[in-house]
Order: sequence, then C-alpha cells, then structure tokens
Amino acid sequence: MSKQEEIILGIDLGTTNSLIAVYTDEKAEILAPEGQDGVVPSVVGFDGERLIAGKSARNAFRDHPEATLYSAKRFFGKTYQELTEDLKKLPFQTSGDDKSLFFEIGGRRLAPFEVSAEILKALKKQAEDLLHQEISKVVITVPAWFDDTQRNETRHAARLAGLDVVRMINEPTAAALAYGLDLKKEGHIAVYDFGGGTFDVSILELKDGVFQVLATRGDTFLGGDDIDQVISDWLVKKSGFSKELPAAVNIALKYTAEQCKIALSSGESAQVHLEIPEYDFSVQAELAKPELEELMKPLVQRTIRACRSALKDSGLGKEEITEVVLVGGSTRIPLVRSMVKDFFDKTPFVGLNPDEVVALGAAAQARILMGGKRDILLLDVIPLSLGLETLGGAVTKILIRGTTIPNQATEDFTTSVDNQTAVTLHVLQGERELVDDCRSLARFKVKVPPMPAGLPKLKVTFSVDENGMLSVSALEERSNHRASIEICPSIGLSEEQVDQILEDSLEHAMDDFEVRMIVELRNKAERILVAAERVWPKAQTLMAKAELEEIREALDATRDALNRRERDKDMLEGIVDRVGDLTRPLADLIFTKATEEALVGKNVTEV
Repeated sequence: MSKQEEIILGIDLGTTNSLIAVYTDEKAEILAPEGQDGVVPSVVGFDGERLIAGKSARNAFRDHPEATLYSAKRFFGKTYQELTEDLKKLPFQTSGDDKSLFFEIGGRRLAPFEVSAEILKALKKQAEDLLHQEISKVVITVPAWFDDTQRNETRHAARLAGLDVVRMINEPTAAALAYGLDLKKEGHIAVYDFGGGTFDVSILELKDGVFQVLATRGDTFLGGDDIDQVISDWLVKKSGFSKELPAAVNIALKYTAEQCKIALSSGESAQVHLEIPEYDFSVQAELAKPELEELMKPLVQRTIRACRSALKDSGLGKEEITEVVLVGGSTRIPLVRSMVKDFFDKTPFVGLNPDEVVALGAAAQARILMGGKRDILLLDVIPLSLGLETLGGAVTKILIRGTTIPNQATEDFTTSVDNQTAVTLHVLQGERELVDDCRSLARFKVKVPPMPAGLPKLKVTFSVDENGMLSVSALEERSNHRASIEICPSIGLSEEQVDQILEDSLEHAMDDFEVRMIVELRNKAERILVAAERVWPKAQTLMAKAELEEIREALDATRDALNRRERDKDMLEGIVDRVGDLTRPLADLIFTKATEEALVGKNVTEV
C-alpha cells in the first residue's frame, strides 16, 4: 500500500471500546501502536482545559467521575424525559427535554453524538500516526437495530471528526464478513452480538456469493452496562446503604462490578471489599458465579427472546442454522454462551476475538469498496417498518420490516379536506398501527392546488439506501409540485445545528491550538521546577550567589504563573523560555561534575 493511495478504513464505534482496522496484505488487521491492543476506550473527559478521549480519559475516570463521559452511543436517539431515572445513576450532569439530551462537562453541553465524535477523532489520529497519511473515508458499523435517528447521529459524529462515511454496515453483517463466512457456498448463520451497551441478533443466508440478512432483532439499550448495574445494585443491598448514592460511590461501584464480572468469567467467586469513608460507604461480600448468573439471567433471557423472534421472522427452524457466531465482550460470560448454545442446539463459534471482529469486518467491507476481489453481494434489511400518518392518526406502512435494502416503494395519497393548499407528511417508524405507538422521524409539507377533497394526486416515495438511510419525496401530479426530505434526527440537534457545530469547530481551531500550546508550556514549566528543586542543594557549590539569585527569581516567577493558571500564551512562553535559559548552565555544570566524579581513580580502559 503506497502512502499516496487513498484508503478506506473500518471503524467499530463501540459503547465501551472502539477500534479502527485496515485491510492490507490480503487480511484485515487492527491498527494498533506497537505492543498495544489498539483499543480506544469510548470515554471522554475534561482535563481542565480541553476534552480528552480514550485511555487518558478512562484513567481519570475514578478520580474525576463528574468530568468523565462514557457509554454515549447508548444514548443515541434518546431524550432526557425518556431516561430520567437511568440518568440519575450517572456521575456526570445531564440535561434536556422531550426532544433532546445533553451531557454537561467543563462548562459545555454535548449531545451524545458530539461525545462520540471525540472518540472518532482519537481513532482517526491513531490511524494517521500509524499509516503516515491523512484518513478521511471510512466504513463505520452500527447496531442492526439502530433506527434512522440513531444512524444519523452516527453519521453526524463522523462528520464532526472529519470523516466521510462511505458505507454504514450493520454490526452482525460486519462480524460475518470478518469470520469469512461469506466465502462459504451456502448456509444459514445466526450472529449474536452482545456488547457493552447494545444487543443485536441477525439471521443471514449465504448462497452463491449472495450474503442476505433474512431477519434482525435487538435492543439498543441492553448490554454489559446492564450486567454491571445489577451487580452494583446487589452490592448496595449488601452494604445496607440507604441514602442517595453520591457520584463517587456510583463510579466506584461500576468499576468494582465490572471487575467482578470479568473475574467470574473464568473463576467461581469474586471477593469484594470496597470502602469509601468520606461517604460512609462500605461493603464486604463474596459474589459466587451461581449468584451472578441468577442476577443476570433475566437480561440474557431478553436476548434469547429476541433470538426466537428473529428466527421466526426468518422463516427458519433451529435445525436449519448451520453456524452460530458470538460477537461482543459480553459473550465471554459463560452463562451467555451456555444459554445461546441451549437455544440454538449448537455450540457457538468463537474463532476470533469477539471484541475485534466487528472492526475487522468493517475493514473487509472497506476493501470490497476499494475494488477488492472478494466476490460477494451484501443484502441487508430494514429493521423496522416505515410509513406515513393518515386520517385518524393511523399509520400506513410503505416499506415493511424485513425488506431488503437498498429499496424504494411508492404509494398514492390524496386530501381529506376541500380546498387544501398544502399537505403535511408525517414520517413514522414502527410496527404499531397508530401514530402514538410509533416513532416520529420527520414532518414536511408539499403544496397542492385547492380543489375538492379526493382530487389531488399525491405520489409519495420512500427510498432507503445501502446504509439504511431514508429519504422521502412527494409529487402532486396535477400541479407538478414537489417536496422531499432526508430523514434527520427529530431529537437532539438539527442539520443546521450540526452544520453550525462544524463551522464553530473551524472558527475556533486557532483557539483550540492555543489551549493545547498552553497545556504543553505548563507541562514543560513543571518539569523544569521539579528538576531544579532536585539539584538545588548541589547548585550552591557550583554557581555564584548572583547567578543563583537570578535563577531563584525565575523559578519563583514560573511557580507563580502556574499557581495563578496563567492563560496568556506569549507571557507563559516568555517565562518558560527565561527559566529554561537560566537553568541550562546549571544542568551542564551538574552533568560535568557527575562525569568528573565517575572518572576519579579510573583509566580509560576501565570506563
């Protein structure tokens, strides 16, 4: 692969962890710094100056829970009012209403997709550092059960990170690609994807190079986070703590619960001893594997119910499933594996790392888009029906759940009131018959000529592209009036607001650069202070009193600038340069003295 060649990378934007992968030398591989796993934790923090993402943010998680955001993907497409009770358990501040949800950090309000944008920026930088070229085009994965709003928020996150999503692929489809199942001549595959925050199951048919999703089911608010929560609740019950849990306690419980879960994936019991004296919280308990399985069994049963529904939708029997593939970190749990095995009557295949398989599949799809030789046709499906509101608050479905994509369908409509001059089209998603029971995606108007009810001829076309993105157009045939819309989130930020965020990011690029420079100057100043204080006693014997006084004055000025958190870059740069220039001769003298002492009593051959 040449440096000049424009490449497309694959990204798994996960709830807990995210990865970026590339297809090269006839195989897909995770892009990772040497000696590391390549994982970028899906965590964003605030270090007092700027947003940070990945491992550095996760490392600050326990000490600064109020300034650390996590599991943002889980909140795509959700509103504040929908999740009021769940949000109370988070250590950071949230706000919003029935149309929005924001996380508050460092004096800023961020929509969930803005948080994910920071994760994507970290992935982009990691890839560019390793490949030594700019990256802009990506294949990005989403849960199969993501609706149009959630898919749009994923796309918005990528745009804010400077990435062009050339294809959005469902996570189970990506997993199957990574396992190489597309290379088999035929078979029916169940892909069970249980991650940190979301769950999907898809039934796929592989035949003569055609890779078709027959059915998909899932829950975008079910994952490993929920297992952590039931363990946390169990620990609180064991502690006897009856007050409202402070943020610091919640975060410590989450961390402890996660460690218990990991330990019990291979062991028979986990010892817990957690004390937080400042909040009078203490718990000492032993969690045995059977107890954990009893706690989490209802959650796993929810995934099995989804498997049963997906199998029914596919029209297949269990005996027709030739392979069961496990994806996502939560599938490492023995209870999950055993319940999946019992349901499908088949031992699941776990040939690849379940945490990496989705990213590797995205890279495989990217390779296909770049003209790779893989001879395969991907046919995915619409997870939920799409339609319009009609008279009386009913829903007319135009594209039915399970329809293969890309696809489009057209329906004829007319007016119900005399002399209407416009018709409002209300686009909905869901399986229920009434508007109130379905999800509102968008509204738009089309002009019609004033005439008696029933005479206007309105043709409405729904189109879903290969990324699962919906657009709706309408034509009034008598007047030739047209209108159309690409579905954008009906919650969170509008397309115009997203554009404004992009403009703001460009407008404030220099300000952001200044902030980074200030942080780096402060770090340099602190290193000089520490080094100077360490050698100060020895300096008394090496330098004249006047020189020492000048250095001490510069050191005091530097310390004062740090204490008052000086924000003027030029002033801070001048202070750091001066103290650096003054202490450099001292450093040279210390080095020379140490060298002379090391050479005392030795000849050249002994050195």
